[in-house]
Amino acid sequence: MTKTLFSIISLFSLQLAFGQNSPSKIDMIPSKWDVPNDALFEKFDNRETLVLKSGRATVKNLDFTNGTIEVDVYANPIRSFAGINFREHNDHQEEVYMRMHKSNQVDAVQYTPIFNNESNWQLYREHQAKVSFKDTGWNTLRIDVHNQSAEVFVNNMKVMSVPKLKTNQDEGGIGLWALFGNRFSNFKVSHSDMDEKSNLAEVVEVDPNIITSWDITTAFPYEEDKLSFEGFSKEKYTTVSTEESGLVPISKYVKKSSGGRFEQNKEDYVVATKTIHSEKKETRLFSFDYSDKIMVYLNGKVIFKGNNAFRAKGIQHMGHIDINANKLYLELEKGTNKIHCVVIDKANGWGLVAKLE
Repeated sequence: MTKTLFSIISLFSLQLAFGQNSPSKIDMIPSKWDVPNDALFEKFDNRETLVLKSGRATVKNLDFTNGTIEVDVYANPIRSFAGINFREHNDHQEEVYMRMHKSNQVDAVQYTPIFNNESNWQLYREHQAKVSFKDTGWNTLRIDVHNQSAEVFVNNMKVMSVPKLKTNQDEGGIGLWALFGNRFSNFKVSHSDMDEKSNLAEVVEVDPNIITSWDITTAFPYEEDKLSFEGFSKEKYTTVSTEESGLVPISKYVKKSSGGRFEQNKEDYVVATKTIHSEKKETRLFSFDYSDKIMVYLNGKVIFKGNNAFRAKGIQHMGHIDINANKLYLELEKGTNKIHCVVIDKANGWGLVAKLE
């Protein structure tokens, strides 16, 4: 057997082993895409291209489970966002995007889940990467998706791993996303089979002090002068589980009354409550963080107010969250005690994380 023939057979066998087909190019023409009214399909740099000013473009009649998605984005030094979204279903989806004006900065590439059409990048600081982009020509963004994990590449260099995608959705639509204008070309998709064996949950060591569930309300428009403990303490509450980190991504469970418009959203709030049983009168340490704003009540009395919103503490303040950022010593009574957290959000991630030591 010749060396060339052996190489061809080996490559074919490898594709069969992973169940992956060859990439299919999705042409940048109107018949292939659902796009916003202000999107443009035009010839540029000897390519068919799609220009998105702000919004999402979705490939028509194509669902994606596993495989590879890639696209070329034309270099753009002006502040803008350009990315790929996948497994879109019921207003939830996964999203990876480039911020080429942030070239060589720690948050040049970001991954975030979209819950109920709301971005949540503030909640996932660990899924941001420092990347240097080309300042002329085309930059290629590629995502390799395998069950509930993904790897991100820019210009054929791996820049990020996401070991656990956050929506937990297995399939859905795919497309592109831009904010403030970007040009896309050469969109390709390949598909591979689900590997059931790798769906087994990885054992992760978890801090036993983390609060792993909360009871939360639905969303309400926030008006400070109309907020009352007596009123919200009587609302209907639903129990939700946190992620392994202790994070409650609130938008996953609650749809905003005014959402999907980033900083143009109006503020909404939910109330998250936790019952603490104490066998004696004691003091316990409550460590927590939140996005965007919070009021913490213990047994009906306000003990903390805070604002962690994007740019609330200066132009460079991102509003990321850290479970150890805030600490309160709770003076607990013998018997039943209740914490109520009023969590207020406008955009970029609605969340609460806490532990009780």
